[in-house]
Amino acid sequence: MKSFVFSLAIVLAALGMLAPAGNLKHASREASRNGWIPVHLAGSPAEIGYQHGYLLAAEIQDNYQAIRLSMTHDSKDWNYFRAASESVLWPHIEAEYRAELQGIVDGVKAKGLTLDIWDIVTMNAYMELSPYYLNWHEKGAAPLPVPERCSAFVATGSYTKDGKIVIGHNNWTDYLTASRWNVIFDITPSKGQRFIMDGMPGLIHSGDDFGINAAGIVITETTISEFHGFDPNGIPEFVRARKAMQYATSIDEFAAIMREGNNGGYANNWLVADSRTNEIASLELGLKNVNLWRSKDGYFAGANYPVDPKLTAEETTFDPKNMSISSNARRARWGELMEQYKGSIDPVTGQLFLADHYDTFAKAKAPSERTLCGHIDKSPRGMKPWQPEFGTAGVAQAKITDAALAGRMSMFAALGHPCGIEFSAADHLAAHPEFDWQKPLLRDIESQPWTLFSAK
Repeated sequence: MKSFVFSLAIVLAALGMLAPAGNLKHASREASRNGWIPVHLAGSPAEIGYQHGYLLAAEIQDNYQAIRLSMTHDSKDWNYFRAASESVLWPHIEAEYRAELQGIVDGVKAKGLTLDIWDIVTMNAYMELSPYYLNWHEKGAAPLPVPERCSAFVATGSYTKDGKIVIGHNNWTDYLTASRWNVIFDITPSKGQRFIMDGMPGLIHSGDDFGINAAGIVITETTISEFHGFDPNGIPEFVRARKAMQYATSIDEFAAIMREGNNGGYANNWLVADSRTNEIASLELGLKNVNLWRSKDGYFAGANYPVDPKLTAEETTFDPKNMSISSNARRARWGELMEQYKGSIDPVTGQLFLADHYDTFAKAKAPSERTLCGHIDKSPRGMKPWQPEFGTAGVAQAKITDAALAGRMSMFAALGHPCGIEFSAADHLAAHPEFDWQKPLLRDIESQPWTLFSAK
């Protein structure tokens, strides 16, 4: 009988139905909590990748389908982006992250799925391949618009209730991929810092970039609107973002990692906090212009607007004077909230900020593309040039932490719009059939309560 069981185990392993025990020894997947999937990964890069691929195989396959449809609709086909991943990005991915990416492929294959390394690299790089790489590569063609993702803030000193850091972020994205941004990764790598971050199945980086590492560094960002520029000889943004999350032990180290080999892809204004020193920083990372501002008594906010006038003029087509557009309206709202709540900002008030519906241009409370909690699907204006009228996009989820929580590698997270308003895919497609191409994969966006997550 023992011989039979042993032989059966060998056969199942060969068929990819039984994972090698050593690869999963320090890994686990917990039951979903308010829509989030908590996953714990640990070990060498190859082990972490294998655990990731094996434990989330079905979700990775589903996320692949959503990203592929989102990227290729009215754009290039999937093979175009796979080729760029192989010839442009792969040569600039260091061995550690190559091993982890290949580990994901191996873990997925062990579950009987057939995604290969170029599928996984393309998924990880989808936000920089389209439109940043594509616009660079297709010079002379009409450029694709840069998605305007996220609202975020970081505050410290006289602005917060206890004088220490508070940092929060909500993720704006297309609803096609939004419901897949629902993993809480707790990763203990063999080198670098342990870290906890939100993310998507199949991605080795957060993507919307909210995370805390064991050195007390907390990281988030918002994209720079209407940015143009890409360096094919640079290091992919997703690699630098993951490396900074894993290895940065100070604001200086974070900035150095993000600057080294900057390829201009997925250009962001990064908001960073050191929960040990209570210093905060804003790293505006253009391709030609890089700015680092720091403070121990103040705040920085992001809503997709470029800050530096030189960067704005040289690397974007953004109009900083047009207060009717989303980025400028939200920038004004951040200023109002920071002054109104100065001295009392904490995770509770921060949650209110991320759910805020005041439109500074219309001088009214109405959820739209101009509010911190974004609802582009409700706007007859859309969010051009990224989204058309009533576009299927807006806030997908939110996260917040402070110094005390970050010291325990803990954060609050909420799936869906933090305001509580939900999105019905069927109702929206019935009213706006122009988005029927999304029907096979578009899901409802349900709003879940704020939930506390901590490193296990």
